[in-house]
Amino acid sequence: MDVDLQNIVPGCTEVDEADLATDWHLLLAYMKKRHTEKIEGSKSLAQSWRMKDRMKTVSVALVLCLNVGVDPPDVVKTTPCARLECWIDPLSMSPQKALETIGANVQKQYENWQPRARYKQSLDPTVDEVKKLCTSLRRNAKEERVLFHYNGHGVPRPTVNGEIWVFNKNYTQYIPLSIYDLQTWMGSPSIFVYDCSNAGIIVKSFKQFALQREQELEVAAINPNHPLAQMPLPPSMKNCIQLAACEANELLPMNPDLPADLFTSCLTTPIKIALRWFCMQKSATLVPGVTLDLIEKIPGRLNDRRTPLGELNWIFTAITDTIAWNVLPRDLFQKLFRQDLLVASLFRNFLLAERIMRSYNCTPVSSPRLPPTYMHAMWQAWDLAVDICLSQLPTIIEEGTAFRHSPFFAEQLTAFQVWLTMGVENRNPPEQLPIVLQVLLSQVHRLRALDLLGRFLDLGPWAVSLALSVGIFPYVLKLLQSSARELRPLLVFIWAKILAVDSSCQADLVKDNGHKYFLSVLADPYMPAEHRTMTAFILAVIVNSYNIGQEACLQGNLIAICLEQLNDPHPLLRQWVAICLGRIWQNFDAARWCGVRDSAHEKLYSLLTDAVPEVRCSAVFALGTFVGNSAERTDHSTTIDHNVAMMLAQLINDGSPIVRKELVVALSHLVVQYESNFCTVALQFMEEEKNYPLPSPASITEAGCLTPVRDAPSTPRLRSVSSYGNIRAATTARNLNKSLQNLSLSEETGGSITFSPGNLSTSSSASSTLGSPDNDEYILSFETIDKMRRVSSYSSLNSLIGKFGLQHLLQSSQGVSFNSVYTQIWRVLLHLAADPFPEVSDLAMKVLNNIAYKATVNARPQRILDTSSLTQSAPASPTNKGTHIHQVGGSPPTPSASSSSLTNGVTKPSVRETSSNRPANVGNIAIQYTPHSHQFSRTRKMFDRGPDQTADDGDDGVTHRNFISATLQTGFCDWSAKYFAQPVMKMPEEHDSESQVRKEREWRFLRNALVRKLSHRIVQKGVTRLDDQILINRNPGVPSVVRFHPYSPYIAVADKDSICFWDWEKAEKLDYFHNGNPRYTRITAMEYLNGHDCSLLLSATDDGAIRVWKNFADLEKNPEMVTAWQGLSDMLPTTRGLTRRVSIYLDRSKQGGAGMVVDWEQETGLLMTSGDVRIIRIWDTDREMKVQDIPTGADSCVTSLSCDSQRSLIAAGLGDGSVRVYDRRMAPSECRVMTYREHNAWVVKAYLQKGQDGNIVSVSVNGDVCFFDPRMPESVKTLQLVKGLTALDIHPRASLFACGSMNQFIAVYNSNGDLISNIKYYDGFMGQRIGAISCLAFHPYLPHLAVGSNDYYMSIYSAEKRVR
Repeated sequence: MDVDLQNIVPGCTEVDEADLATDWHLLLAYMKKRHTEKIEGSKSLAQSWRMKDRMKTVSVALVLCLNVGVDPPDVVKTTPCARLECWIDPLSMSPQKALETIGANVQKQYENWQPRARYKQSLDPTVDEVKKLCTSLRRNAKEERVLFHYNGHGVPRPTVNGEIWVFNKNYTQYIPLSIYDLQTWMGSPSIFVYDCSNAGIIVKSFKQFALQREQELEVAAINPNHPLAQMPLPPSMKNCIQLAACEANELLPMNPDLPADLFTSCLTTPIKIALRWFCMQKSATLVPGVTLDLIEKIPGRLNDRRTPLGELNWIFTAITDTIAWNVLPRDLFQKLFRQDLLVASLFRNFLLAERIMRSYNCTPVSSPRLPPTYMHAMWQAWDLAVDICLSQLPTIIEEGTAFRHSPFFAEQLTAFQVWLTMGVENRNPPEQLPIVLQVLLSQVHRLRALDLLGRFLDLGPWAVSLALSVGIFPYVLKLLQSSARELRPLLVFIWAKILAVDSSCQADLVKDNGHKYFLSVLADPYMPAEHRTMTAFILAVIVNSYNIGQEACLQGNLIAICLEQLNDPHPLLRQWVAICLGRIWQNFDAARWCGVRDSAHEKLYSLLTDAVPEVRCSAVFALGTFVGNSAERTDHSTTIDHNVAMMLAQLINDGSPIVRKELVVALSHLVVQYESNFCTVALQFMEEEKNYPLPSPASITEAGCLTPVRDAPSTPRLRSVSSYGNIRAATTARNLNKSLQNLSLSEETGGSITFSPGNLSTSSSASSTLGSPDNDEYILSFETIDKMRRVSSYSSLNSLIGKFGLQHLLQSSQGVSFNSVYTQIWRVLLHLAADPFPEVSDLAMKVLNNIAYKATVNARPQRILDTSSLTQSAPASPTNKGTHIHQVGGSPPTPSASSSSLTNGVTKPSVRETSSNRPANVGNIAIQYTPHSHQFSRTRKMFDRGPDQTADDGDDGVTHRNFISATLQTGFCDWSAKYFAQPVMKMPEEHDSESQVRKEREWRFLRNALVRKLSHRIVQKGVTRLDDQILINRNPGVPSVVRFHPYSPYIAVADKDSICFWDWEKAEKLDYFHNGNPRYTRITAMEYLNGHDCSLLLSATDDGAIRVWKNFADLEKNPEMVTAWQGLSDMLPTTRGLTRRVSIYLDRSKQGGAGMVVDWEQETGLLMTSGDVRIIRIWDTDREMKVQDIPTGADSCVTSLSCDSQRSLIAAGLGDGSVRVYDRRMAPSECRVMTYREHNAWVVKAYLQKGQDGNIVSVSVNGDVCFFDPRMPESVKTLQLVKGLTALDIHPRASLFACGSMNQFIAVYNSNGDLISNIKYYDGFMGQRIGAISCLAFHPYLPHLAVGSNDYYMSIYSAEKRVR
């Protein structure tokens, strides 16, 4: 029966609104950022805002060739003509005095822009004087910039040969001066200003000469014997800037109302000339009473922003900066407008020169060339500002009225605000950004400007990069000196945004004492928690791997301030305070001891049980760096380290993989500190593991029932799948590769090869196929570690703290104190190496293998007595190099005494060494073989120099000591920092009613409501038969669990270690992927989480591990593991050791226990887990931690769980036939509220109906059904179904029972016990008899029944004929 939305949608108006609302209120499990994102920092953008070569113009040459009173021969002047030079009429005084006054004036005008430079005037000079001037200025300036200002109004125009003119000594001749020579004298970097007609010619010639120089330099570099190479090398002209008054074919304007040196006036007195020019325009008549004379009287000083003149200057700066930023390419803007103060001023003023001079048909030229800016819209804003200012002038001057400030900045901020509120994501940056920068200078607008700036930076890293490129950094750095409290939240926000994108600013902050500002904010209890969080983040960046920052913050009492806030109600603050602590004492012993004095580690312990996984993770990080300090060890510090280690060890079964990953790294710090002790422990464990004949569940095979061929190479963790990234590709063909097939066949057929528990050996041919040279291997294989882990037994792990088991292991090895701690931590690492989450186990494998490597390479053949020798390498000689794993080839080396049957890769001595210095008893192993290489990813060999390398081993102790800490990191802190780089003010997509995410959810919830409606209709009508086969397909493995998706037409079918997805409407296989459980375990339960929305699939295996998957049944993406954890740690070994076959010939109770059973409660986000244990463990998926252990009070396994969130009840069916009811609100000793003992055999299913009056329905393997009212001590109704059940399910809505029998049939009964369908044969297939039933399940809503049988077939039956 299809659920076709199209058919039902017309009636969608009938969907009950209340029913739709239920889905919106349901919790979503495992959908937080830590589950959906990769835990890594953001890719750092290359920050180009920092000027690598900030420069100063230190010297200025002012060369004026005016020859007052004598006009040059090639210029015909108009009458009247422009006469003013530097606002002085040269004819109003004697020529010599005029020349000197003009020289003094031009210097003053430049000094306004760069008062500290060294100025030298050269008035009407000769060639020699210019040469002497230029060379001396260059000599003094060294690498800094020199400015050459040339006024050629009294000499002929420049020549096409690239010459300008000066005078001879007697002023009787004009003498040409080659630009080539000028370049040589001036050197680089330089800036040239040419104020003369046809100035563009000079720019062209300059470029040609510069090119010629480059070629000469290249020739000299290629051929040292070339004559050019013998001469002194000419300086490169790459860093030279030129500003010319006009193009090559243009004359300067001669309008008598303008100064003769209009270009110089624009560059050095921009406001004065801009106002004059404004008055000369026709539009000036709109401002009555303003004359050129009045402009001269405009009050104020240029550098006082409160006066009219100062305000105009400020507005002018903002506008020209804005035009440049919007028009120029970013790198050019940085070079011209941010690198050098004088250059920036000249270029801002050059934009004005272009506007004014173009109105007189003159085009100023620059090199580098700028795009035209004279028509930019911002000039209109300038005209308006000038208009408003000048219109007040007559009354200010005549009547002395107060000056009204310009609304320019307020209006520009409003424009910026409009951009922020109205804009879309992908668009051009706001053109007002440079103005916002200018406004920060003004106290009036500062608060608003900072607020808008913060909102802009919140748009993402690109916005931060833009703001930094505009030049915001020095402004916000300076503002940290402000004591204004109202600025604190804004500055904290802005700095958090900057540091999240560019952490290199930490140095600038410390240099300017900025950290003190943030220390005071963090210590301020009146600051909101969000702002203190950002402050903690800022300080965490300041101390991150930066010793000066750590010192400064330690002095500023950071540790005490942080410790006070560890238990703040705000989780993000707790997280960052802990990270901040972890970073301040990372490799900084003074801070660690300060922490010890404040009992910092003990205060951090409380966070290890925090409700938020990220907070637990940050606490583990902080404690990890706390023990990871490499300074001298004292007894006191060792005791502290041990205490911290044992506290951390309690997190071994934390529900969150990010916490366990951080735990491995934290413990690895400890391992590095106490390496020799851990080497001893490692050797002991290897010895013990070799001698301990532990029956491996994987290897026990009962007579007559060999494991199927495809299971033999099946791996504990399917490593050909890189972190499960490409599972589909890797596992479709189940046979992995040819060598593995050969291996499995040789194991099964070769009679001489024993597959025994203690000694897993294989043929040498198998080892040679697996040990091929490109197999990069670990020293300890997964098998070894897993066996070691099981030797040391699970149960001791659970009672880690205080109860130290396996003490006897180390009795023989003196020299290791506190054996128990190192043994326990080793055990914890062994446990983590078998973690169901691949990233956790990979990290733990690295740590274990690092120690195993050192232990075996450094170990002597006799018993280890001297532990100090463990960190020393053996002397470097050709005979004691260990043969590395991938040298095995066809002839494996002989094993040594320290190796073990399962330590199949611990470095062995080379064959020639055995005779000389090894004991004769080399163990009883016939053939040594390489590890199961196909179980691991192809990571590079961790501690191996490669087969041919003969480098000295002497430095191993040093190089490997830092190996772990250098490579082991989780990226958690960097990932956490990403939060501050991303928008925090933006509405999340799921809350935006127009977003695609929201629309998709609405569609899903509508679909759900329709499915529920359809289900209700069918249940009301009643189901009279259920035997129409709507799907049959052969599954890749024997089905062990089947689960219908509640709303989509998908079904998940699990076999022993893989999961297959089918679309039952289209009869298509959608996906098949490996679950990742070790080969001796099987999947025993599956649940859909968030079935109503973004579905995840939870699988539980009988070793107690739980894995959660996403992207299953997605044709575009591969399945990905969202999370995994050890749901139950003490699966009882009595049942665990038995064979794991889904056999229908055995009674369930003899069949290796119930495995793991789970029940999921979507309303509360709680997961109930039990199975071959004596407890029911409840996990909170939101907190990712265990919230309750309910003792079952029985001596048998739990076979079925069912819960009801409304009543907080849990019903459990047990292997001894009892049905027990627990109220989880009560104390563990009192929570069992009812026990029913009416069944006398294994309970196959106990189902607690939902709602206040729901009964418990339970069925045993003998087919007897009991209905219990939880309030009554006895059953209210009983039925008898068919005997010999292997599988059973109860339909949650339609009151149907489906029974699968060992006798190869399915019986479906209604609630009265009437048989409504009996299915024995498949449709089609010539009526083939169905196989023994291995599992079955009803659809949660529709009358569909899925059945898996031992003949690999999976079939689905429905109540109605399928509409084809």
